[in-house]
Amino acid sequence: MSQFRLQFMMVLATIFFFILMLCINEWLFSYGELVPGINWIYLPAGVRLLSTLLFGGAGAVGLLIVSWLVSFFYFFPHDFMRAFAGGIVATVAPYGVYLVAQRAYGLHSSLANLTPGRLLICIIACSLASPLLHHIWFAIYEPPRPLLKSFLVMAAGDLNGTLLVVYAAKMLLNLLPRQRAG
Repeated sequence: MSQFRLQFMMVLATIFFFILMLCINEWLFSYGELVPGINWIYLPAGVRLLSTLLFGGAGAVGLLIVSWLVSFFYFFPHDFMRAFAGGIVATVAPYGVYLVAQRAYGLHSSLANLTPGRLLICIIACSLASPLLHHIWFAIYEPPRPLLKSFLVMAAGDLNGTLLVVYAAKMLLNLLPRQRAG
């Protein structure tokens, strides 16, 4: 498979799984929504971290595309600036965590040296970075509102959603047959 085609498939996989998790999130956890996009459990946050860890830059491109799609057409169709900036922030945070983890841990593309402890640090970092960047944007762009409560709910939702998605993915991977060492 050509490199371009592989990268394209990674972008499409990111878009597909993000939308899938958003639909599941809306179906199962819509009762826990504080405001549009801020939930006590937010499964797409897990896709943000996994796609950047697994696909690197292609995952970030997929995240940017899908974040703009859901921001412009679902969450904020009448607020161009919020949709535009929200898509960028939703991408920069997990990709930034990935880049820091890559540098700090010397992550291999296979993620073989991503220990459970390091993964947990990445989960926590991503669960704090995204709400922090979003709320910096809210503080600058939006009219004054109570930011602490929405920050705490977003951080908790991102953490809960990321833990659920990452550990569900781990369980699914454990079901796959393992290759024997030669």
